[in-house]
Amino acid sequence: MIYPIVAYGDPVLKKVAQDIEKGSLDVVKMSADMFETMENAHGVGLAAPQVALNLRMFVIDTSVFDDEKITPVRKTFINPVIEEEWGDEWPYEEGCLSIPGVRADVYRPANLRIRYFDTDWKEHVEEFDGMTARVIQHEYDHIEGVLFVDHLSSIKKRLLKGKLTNISKGDCDASYRMKFPIKK
Repeated sequence: MIYPIVAYGDPVLKKVAQDIEKGSLDVVKMSADMFETMENAHGVGLAAPQVALNLRMFVIDTSVFDDEKITPVRKTFINPVIEEEWGDEWPYEEGCLSIPGVRADVYRPANLRIRYFDTDWKEHVEEFDGMTARVIQHEYDHIEGVLFVDHLSSIKKRLLKGKLTNISKGDCDASYRMKFPIKK
């Protein structure tokens, strides 16, 4: 099932998401639906709040990067906790399916260690680096109620204010179905 993606301005994107209790949700189906939604929108990651679910879950697929230095990772992260981040912060121009047409450099640490459950409720602790770490950090921010534009300077935020307001009203171009918080 392909969900509409929640647009900038929806309150669910600014809330800290709730843990998922084992057995309370069909996480296998939810994961499959989130991957399908993400792929339909040509994304590399998607967090549950982006499909209007205030839950601590996200999916990533870094196989879309055409770069031999990036090891393809396709995973579901349930109730994740980033335990540590380290390494030099490096910039990369990020975008977001909830904020179509807006991209900006965001600085993030190069490495992380994350604890999470998979769809079989098996616990993992893994370390990631480079682009995969960045995608995880971006999606993790979503379940913490943080958007990539929150990392920008106040000047850059002011410059984007009109564009972000327009997105919240549905005045944007996206090739996928979206849900907007403000009616035109």
